[in-house]
Amino acid sequence: MAGYDIRVIGDPVLRQKAKDITDVDDALVRLVDDMLETMYEAPGIGLAAPQVGVQKRLFVWDVGMGPEAIINPEIVESDGEWLFEEGCLSVPGLSWEIVRPKTIHIVGRDLDGNEMSFEADELESRLFQHEMDHLEGTLLIERLDDETRKAALKTIRDLQFGSNGPARRSTGDGLTLP
Repeated sequence: MAGYDIRVIGDPVLRQKAKDITDVDDALVRLVDDMLETMYEAPGIGLAAPQVGVQKRLFVWDVGMGPEAIINPEIVESDGEWLFEEGCLSVPGLSWEIVRPKTIHIVGRDLDGNEMSFEADELESRLFQHEMDHLEGTLLIERLDDETRKAALKTIRDLQFGSNGPARRSTGDGLTLP
């Protein structure tokens, strides 16, 4: 059983901006371990702390190279454009084509306090941007054009996500892989 339930659209915690992490302690390491377990069980390839109700600037991911975590991440550069089918564990079972920058440069800290710096392209770039949105209180439906967002919100209402809907544990698959 996963360490956390994944919060779904309609939960107000998903709309709040996460706070910077100032202290890396055993509790934060346990949080990362539990988040990774939750992400793998969902299954997904990325998970931000707000998605499990923790308002900290942290996310975990694994795109096949092993589990990673980044603290207080910041995107310092982006370039290009890439259209890709994107889903979210907090909006389970639904996905939309979304345009995001194709490449980014992201920096942050690891659990030992060391600086991390990644040049990311395509899927990994999209993953980082998606998780950064969660840290800012932004959901992927806000990346849709007006007409698509209106249809998406109707679908979400019809599926009754949130406090009146299905169990909070997500069965979505996060970013849709080709």
